Amino acid sequence: MTTATITWPEADGPRSAHWRSEAAVPAPKRVVVADDRTTADSAYRLACEGTALLWNGDFQNARQLLQAVTRRLERKPRRQGETPLDAFNLHRQAQSQRARTLGMILIPLDAAYGIPLRRAPDVQQACIETYGPATGEASVVSLRELLGLVGAHEWRKKGVEIPALDERIHPHYGVFSPVRGEYIDLVAGQPLPSLNKAFDVGTGTGVLAALLAKRGVKKIVATDQDPRALACARENLARLGYQQQVEVIQADLFPEGRAPLVVCNPPWLPARPASPIEYAIYDFDSRMLLGFLAGLSEHLSPGGEGWLIMSDFAEHLGLRTREWLLAEFEKAGLIVAGREDIRPRHPKSTDETDALHTARAAEITSLWRLKAR
Repeated sequence: MTTATITWPEADGPRSAHWRSEAAVPAPKRVVVADDRTTADSAYRLACEGTALLWNGDFQNARQLLQAVTRRLERKPRRQGETPLDAFNLHRQAQSQRARTLGMILIPLDAAYGIPLRRAPDVQQACIETYGPATGEASVVSLRELLGLVGAHEWRKKGVEIPALDERIHPHYGVFSPVRGEYIDLVAGQPLPSLNKAFDVGTGTGVLAALLAKRGVKKIVATDQDPRALACARENLARLGYQQQVEVIQADLFPEGRAPLVVCNPPWLPARPASPIEYAIYDFDSRMLLGFLAGLSEHLSPGGEGWLIMSDFAEHLGLRTREWLLAEFEKAGLIVAGREDIRPRHPKSTDETDALHTARAAEITSLWRLKAR
């Protein structure tokens, strides 16, 4: 989170407050005060020009204004890429521009995470879960981020149903939610090489560690380097009653020692994250994937298996090739003992209006069973 200050004009002189941005967006340099008299056309023009609007009216009207600006953005014609890679780059560029424009509608928070506006909801708990305990200073946040916090808080309360577990997993803000259940089904259906011990590298919410525990693995060490993921995994595993079977530790990739089973579900796209919370989606320069492959042999027990769960979405986008992946297995001294594939079931895979539909329609998620040569 940034620790900058945002300043805006008032009748009695400039005012300042702490600027909050979980996406590490810099504080806007130009800010005007807006209220219920501000029109959607005016807000859209100012936002596109890079001028932020600090809202001083009815909160629900601010939400409606955000929706109106969103509709104006959606009317803009979408540029078409000649290749899947062009389409991906244009899609990310459009996403970035959209986020920048929609992030220009700002909401004040008081020292206790209250919103000092009419008809404002209670967002205190959502803010505490993301920002930590109130520090006693007023702050300003984009309405778009604030609504994201509230949505994450509701997901955290409700949880995501995981049929393979017959339980719910409760994701925290900034931790990748296991809404794509096909990769979980791959792990649920694959015969286990051992019930003695397993490593879950990059555990996230702890969903795969929980699944291995449910399947009878006696000892699991789950790792992550993100403090939010570690807290999320520990909470989920304790709720499910697996805290005795699963040890959650902070580590960059592997824990110490060896195991007959090492599982890893790294981010699937080798592109640069645009913000800290995108690290669960984008693995810049394939750092996590290559780190896992390079270290797998020395962390496998003799005859053990490394389960790499990967979508080939990046291949269909032209971000890497299958030949490159197989060459990296070879370079790391690994052989492919088997592979199980599954088609995606998420709504975007059948949405023909999606900018990346061609790649999504061809996507396959695989569980690669790797062994040391």
